[in-house]
Amino acid sequence: MVMAAGLGKRMRPLTASRPKPLVMVAGKPLIAHTLDRMADAGMARAVVNVHYLADAMEAWLGRYARLAVTISDERAALLETGGGMIKAQGLLPDPFFCLNSDAVWLDGPRSVFTELTKAWDPARMDALLLVVRFNGTHNYDGKGDFHLDPLGRISRRRPSRIAPYIYTGIQIVSHRLLRDPPETAFGTMRLWERAIEEGRLYGCVHTGEWCEVGSPEMIAPTEALLARV
Repeated sequence: MVMAAGLGKRMRPLTASRPKPLVMVAGKPLIAHTLDRMADAGMARAVVNVHYLADAMEAWLGRYARLAVTISDERAALLETGGGMIKAQGLLPDPFFCLNSDAVWLDGPRSVFTELTKAWDPARMDALLLVVRFNGTHNYDGKGDFHLDPLGRISRRRPSRIAPYIYTGIQIVSHRLLRDPPETAFGTMRLWERAIEEGRLYGCVHTGEWCEVGSPEMIAPTEALLARV
């Protein structure tokens, strides 16, 4: 699944007339970078959710030829990341990869999909998040998101502290994570928090580089990174 329904407020004014996934970076829309990497890894289909300027998203996705794309339509209401997965659940295998539509990265010795697949253990995990250390990030100026214990189990950053790992927007999700969801729109963190309490949220450390693409000024550095490939 590729998450593409958000409003893209931080990317204004570029998103005044187009959805963030269609903002151009290095000669193609942001979402094309994600879909192309999925196709390169041998995936055959993707589910993409749409809400903001959904007609433009659906038209572009209808022309994308490298994957068979199924639309999860959220035109009626923005469901946030957690609610978006719940709505699309019936279209998704168990488990499934879930990626943000603005995920831009360089692989290390192995692809991120291989890294996650080799680390995935359904007996222990409800979700496995690809995380990256600060020295593997570009454009990122936050305080980090998570800690990992020696077994790879995740805990959240404490208020007013720094955590060593940043979430890349890429994960493997079991349908078990999606059980008993709230009835209103909600973010994935609601599901992750329960998995943390149960000791079933894990992290896999990315061995390559990752680029945040959240605002217009981050586009040029991202293009410089991609030009190295």
